[in-house]
Amino acid sequence: MKRFITKRLLSSTNSLRSPRCFSQLAQNQTPLPENEVPVPKLPPFDYSPPPYTGPPADEILAKRKEYLSPSLFHFFNKPLNVVDGKMQYLFDENGRRYLDGFGGIATVCCGHCHPDVVDAIVKQSNRIQHSTVLYLNHAIADFAEALASKMPGNLKVVFFTNSGTEANELALMIARLYTGCHDIISLRNAYHGNAGATMGATAQSSWKFNVIQSGVHHALNPDPYRGVFGSDGEKYAKDVQDVIDFGTTGHVAGFISESIQGVGGIIELAPGYLPAAYGSVKKAGGLCIADEVQAGFGRIGSHFWGFETQGVVPDIVTMAKGIGNGIPLGAVVTTPEIAEVLTRRSYFNTFGGNPLCTAAGLAVLKVMEKENLQENALVVGSYLKKRLTELKGKYEIIGDVRGRGLMLGVELVTDRQQKTPAKSESIHVMEQMKELGVLIGKGGFYGNVFRITPPLCITKEDADFLVDAMDYTMSKM
Repeated sequence: MKRFITKRLLSSTNSLRSPRCFSQLAQNQTPLPENEVPVPKLPPFDYSPPPYTGPPADEILAKRKEYLSPSLFHFFNKPLNVVDGKMQYLFDENGRRYLDGFGGIATVCCGHCHPDVVDAIVKQSNRIQHSTVLYLNHAIADFAEALASKMPGNLKVVFFTNSGTEANELALMIARLYTGCHDIISLRNAYHGNAGATMGATAQSSWKFNVIQSGVHHALNPDPYRGVFGSDGEKYAKDVQDVIDFGTTGHVAGFISESIQGVGGIIELAPGYLPAAYGSVKKAGGLCIADEVQAGFGRIGSHFWGFETQGVVPDIVTMAKGIGNGIPLGAVVTTPEIAEVLTRRSYFNTFGGNPLCTAAGLAVLKVMEKENLQENALVVGSYLKKRLTELKGKYEIIGDVRGRGLMLGVELVTDRQQKTPAKSESIHVMEQMKELGVLIGKGGFYGNVFRITPPLCITKEDADFLVDAMDYTMSKM
């Protein structure tokens, strides 16, 4: 018999906020025949951080409220003060260790404070931290060459930025300059950044301010779980052609999409979507932009770039997050012909491609290759997804398990048929998993999808611990 979640729990937001609700509700339920789920234990790890001597969490939170933007939010009722990190683990002010299942929002790829990356940063800092691209330095050229070697086709010209938002802003501008058109097609539920053009391309109301965002059309999202056409990518792609025919002059600047929507809830585009969508865009004279800020750089395991899963070659690829392992670094890669448009005027980025960041980026790429982290993402990620899928068979609250490699999503619903988002339940499970020593993220338009994007160096033992913590938490619901 499958474990179940009582109707009383699913309808009671107040009780879910109380950590005592688990034991009280368990006493009221009919005894379950399965064995009791044991309390999971962190895998052993041969590292202890030095004692923390800084201010406590309460003091930091008070300063944050007084001096930082009120727009900043935090996870957990009692915010976590993270003071140390080592590979796939984080440590709080008391020295307690946590499995980092979120990776700084899909950013830490080769592990926190990896010695090779730290060494490259320190060595570069001791020589020169910043000059300007107006002078020569081998770090930027070496990293650009290494990135170009990972790209298909004639994608070989690299522009460095400081973030994914900057990279996507530049990509959209390049597309508009190259084509002479203004119209951009993006997808509903997409997230591409929070500046002017990227906020326009983003298609979730919670991330959009009431400012001018012109020239962007949002096509139907090819979402296999909630979408109207299920996993039929070609049917979704027909909407791109409709947008071109009925929403533009028939010519467009470009089309931008993630291969797996990150902020949108780890949604992998329906199979066959990108080839058909790219075909319509190219007929309309547009450029195809692949946003690889979260899915790229080996995270999905099966391929180095997410767009490769659909068998397409974009005109422009953007990246950030994982390429710096936490260092502020982004990039736009395109062809020599397309790159030429930026010579029409002066284009300059003060910090983009500075020696410190690019030295770190090259070290990250070397570590990924030396330690076969893409392969590890495939092997451990596949194992983790399998175990999460097994958990779905045990608990009705899990509506969907999706993603690739170590970019996985678990969507919670109160009703599998209606796919009603389990918002408060998701928050509660996150809180309880944190108490057990596991940190995961959340996303999706309804905030009911667990985003599991750990460093690519995690082990199968870590994967077991993560799933066991989720299992234990849900068994008490």
